[in-house]
Amino acid sequence: MKTIYIVDLEPVETRYTAQWKKFLPEQLTMFLGEEDYNVQVISGGEVPQTTTPGAFLNFAGTNSYKSQQMLEIANLVASGTVKDGDYFLYTDAWNPTVIQLKYMAELLGINIKIGGMWHAGSYDPADFLGRLIGAKPWVRYAEASMFECYDHNFYATRFHVNLFAQSFLNTTEDIEKNLASGQMQIVGWPMEYLKSTLAPYKGKDKENIVLFPHRMAPEKQPDIFKHLATLLPDYEFIFAQEKQLSKDEYHELLGKSKIVFSANLQETLGIGAYEGSLVGALPLVPDRLSYYEMYLDEFKYANELSTSLEELKKNPWDLVDKIKDMVENYDKYKLKNVELQHQLEQFFDGTKLYKAIKDSVDAV
Repeated sequence: MKTIYIVDLEPVETRYTAQWKKFLPEQLTMFLGEEDYNVQVISGGEVPQTTTPGAFLNFAGTNSYKSQQMLEIANLVASGTVKDGDYFLYTDAWNPTVIQLKYMAELLGINIKIGGMWHAGSYDPADFLGRLIGAKPWVRYAEASMFECYDHNFYATRFHVNLFAQSFLNTTEDIEKNLASGQMQIVGWPMEYLKSTLAPYKGKDKENIVLFPHRMAPEKQPDIFKHLATLLPDYEFIFAQEKQLSKDEYHELLGKSKIVFSANLQETLGIGAYEGSLVGALPLVPDRLSYYEMYLDEFKYANELSTSLEELKKNPWDLVDKIKDMVENYDKYKLKNVELQHQLEQFFDGTKLYKAIKDSVDAV
């Protein structure tokens, strides 16, 4: 029996990582079949639930978590538990322990495969690493090394592949070569559970709420949302994170909202906008980043309207009018939102990811 080890992200209840902790092993097992494959999660124990302000995780806590994972991985290898044909899936590719795993596997001659799911890094100038550390050699060489450790580098969108390639690959030909070989793969993220978990929040009575579902971080541009609120006083503009809601409370609020709004400068997928769509909160996103390839034109606004607060202030009225139209003519957008959900499904379904793992394991 082959084993697939999931080296997971720490489960923070207000993030999707807590849902992945529960649903990813179940979904992967269902696809593979539990008779022939063993799915095992490598956890790092308890983690701080309070994240570094504005960040996705706790910058110190995440290193404690990954260090505990490394101890478990090393013990599994040292005990002979890890066998030829086993697969390690890192749900966050930015995990330095993959270098240590690769070190052990190659020196001990264990024929394993490793896959990593990329979310962000220093190669994204709007990410925390990109803004605070940038192109310092230590971080760029670390990311390049991690990329080479993975047999499969997984991305949710073509935008993310191209963004990554700007720092690490030389030409479009190099990108296509990596995609053809399978070292880079565009797959859906394993979030098919969202349809069922969000189903109870559909059909709620809508209120004139415009919701900001993102972290209060510079790359999410909350100041633009604040400014728009001053121009549309008849609507309720709500920062979800300021409410300190539980997941259920957040989903209740999402279900009552008419719009989920983004002015993001960083987005390689965009879960909040999709969650909104699933419960009938219309996404309104800029025509850039991953949104460019994912969303119907009816739900996008011109990129230049929100590249910065200063740019918005030069001409806020196109965006103001778009928000008014979506709020006041909500029913006009409902059918288009159903079409949008079908288009977005491919980005939030793990089938391609699971198949890549199965094919790799079966080939050994």
